This record gives sequence, structure tokens and C-alpha cells, in this order.
Amino acid sequence: MSPTAGSGIGLLVIGAILAFAVKDSIPGISLEIVGYICMAGGVLAIIFGFVGARSQTSRRTDSTERRNDDQL
Repeated sequence: MSPTAGSGIGLLVIGAILAFAVKDSIPGISLEIVGYICMAGGVLAIIFGFVGARSQTSRRTDSTERRNDDQL
């Protein structure tokens, strides 16, 4: 798992806590909406993390070194 996906999981958890568990209010700020925004950002971070990790593995190339035993 990439660091981006790990951060996304953290955002997802924090957003769920803000959206569903916190009942306090701050004048002018809806903690429920902030929670939903954090959850959406977390989902996007997880998706981008997995896509980025997949593209890095597909770009990797394997090389093979060949030796000619006659020249030793």
C-alpha cells in the first residue's frame, strides 16, 4: 500500500467521525459537511494511491545480463 492510500484511509476515518459521531457545532461551519468532504478526499487519495502504485510496477522493466563464457 502506498503512503497516499494510507493517508486516504486516515482521511476517510476522520471524515466519518466528523460526519456521523460529532454532535457539537461551530458557528458558521457544518462539521457534517466537513466530514463528507474529508471522506471524499480520502476515497480519491486511496484511488490515486493504488493507480500510482500500479503504474509504477507496470513501468518497471527487467533486464538480464548475459555473459559469454568463452571470453573468461
